[in-house]
Amino acid sequence: MNPSTLLGMFSGLGIVIAAIGLSAEDPSNFLNLPGLMLVVGGTVAATLVSYPLHEVLRVFRVFGIVLKNERLYAERDINELVEVSKLKLQGQISRADEKLDHIKNPFLRSGMQMVLDGASSEDLITLMQWRISRMRARERAEAQIFRTMATFAPAFGMLGTLLGLINMLSAMDADQFAAIGTNMALALITTLYGILLSNMLFKPIALKLERRTEQRVMLMNMMVEGVLLMQEQRSPAFIRETLGSFLAQSEDELRDGDRRKRAQGNRAKRRSNGLAESPRRRPRQASE
Repeated sequence: MNPSTLLGMFSGLGIVIAAIGLSAEDPSNFLNLPGLMLVVGGTVAATLVSYPLHEVLRVFRVFGIVLKNERLYAERDINELVEVSKLKLQGQISRADEKLDHIKNPFLRSGMQMVLDGASSEDLITLMQWRISRMRARERAEAQIFRTMATFAPAFGMLGTLLGLINMLSAMDADQFAAIGTNMALALITTLYGILLSNMLFKPIALKLERRTEQRVMLMNMMVEGVLLMQEQRSPAFIRETLGSFLAQSEDELRDGDRRKRAQGNRAKRRSNGLAESPRRRPRQASE
């Protein structure tokens, strides 16, 4: 299991439950089944309208992937590539073919099989880059489903708020004061459910899937480089060192990319704060 995902989910849920328990006289008031049905059911229904059924059903499989601690096995792939390239360099093509049957990564196995079959560099690059682009598009579409659900959940929370307010005003007009509290609770609790589902479940899952896709694309590009080096009859030691450097540089770029995204977000906040403060300074300048 993925420890960071489970830790984040349970800690976030625990913080919300603790805040409710410390602030509410009756914590059961925060459990509203009609409001929860409206938010969850409306979000699922809108997602079904937006995407084909088979793509929505894939959400459950993707959610299981997020919970798993899925390793990329980069070192194992490098070792297998070096072993096959060594056999090819020694002219032991039959043993290299036998070694391919034990390689677990299908992307790497197909690339090395093309090299052993005598494919050209152009064919290798075209086919392997096409597979990378297809994988990236598929996984981005899966993450986009969760981003879409993150936008639908607060919207249906606001819909529940409107329904609760309408019912509350109707009860006030009919002098049914006992129903005012129930309808007001529905009006507020649905917004709470929508915000929680959006920011504690759907958006974090989408971000984790996008991060996982970046890492997989990095690893696949590394394997493309290794397969091309194998076709060029480079030595196994050179291939190992090149791919090791490629892997380290790619991981640094991923970390630098995260830092740049955070810095851009901070600059945008500072600019928005500056624009918000500028109208308050103008009257003082005019009076002077």
